[in-house]
Amino acid sequence: MALATLTSKGQITILKAIRDSLKLNTGDKIEIVVTDEGAATLRPVSKKVDEIFCKLHKPGKKAVSIEAMEDAVRNRMKDKFT
Repeated sequence: MALATLTSKGQITILKAIRDSLKLNTGDKIEIVVTDEGAATLRPVSKKVDEIFCKLHKPGKKAVSIEAMEDAVRNRMKDKFT
């Protein structure tokens, strides 16, 4: 277990071991999700270009409309948070 101290400005320092484990670097964004039980999950949300390059297009796969993508995201969020 790692402990962090909240400053008077509401800031915390993420310990190096955790930053290394999550591969966090200066300027990366993180998401903190709080559960109904009061637990918090911290996860990185930033990706480097090299990690996502060419992952959106797959040869031979049919293009998806913006509306279909929005519906998929909406349904996923509904499933996740309801």
